[in-house]
Amino acid sequence: MCFARFAILLSLLLCACGRNEVRESEPFPRATPDQSADATEVANAVLFRALALVGTRYRYGGNTPESGFDCSGLVGYVFRDAAGIGLPRTSAELGKLERPEIPRARLRGGDLVLFASGRRVSHVGIYVGNGRFVHAPNSGGTVRLDSLDAPGWRELFRSGKRIIR
Repeated sequence: MCFARFAILLSLLLCACGRNEVRESEPFPRATPDQSADATEVANAVLFRALALVGTRYRYGGNTPESGFDCSGLVGYVFRDAAGIGLPRTSAELGKLERPEIPRARLRGGDLVLFASGRRVSHVGIYVGNGRFVHAPNSGGTVRLDSLDAPGWRELFRSGKRIIR
């Protein structure tokens, strides 16, 4: 089963590697019915870039693979590098983006997942699918893949935000 998932991810990654186009004219690309394949391509590029960074060290304020990442630095780097999309720098600012909130049941790969213990978003990651997300969780750790059902994350999950549509 693990090998099958790896083979699928690898084949999708190889397909995404041939894409050189960077979107700079619009900070948040929108897919219309005739552009949905393009939106899927962009979302896949974001997913593969995020997954490739698993294992990168955590560093508060970090926003590059060389320096390490905090959660919002990881999200910003991935969207900028893989899709040419500039995003706000902090988790709180990402939580305030003028985007509809997406409930957990409607999350798609490439959506932001937002976490809060109060009213203010304090953590962010990138939804991968199957209830899992990539994020830079804490000091001393590394970028990793976690489950939304894991203790802590389940209770703190607030909503998703769809950047690529």
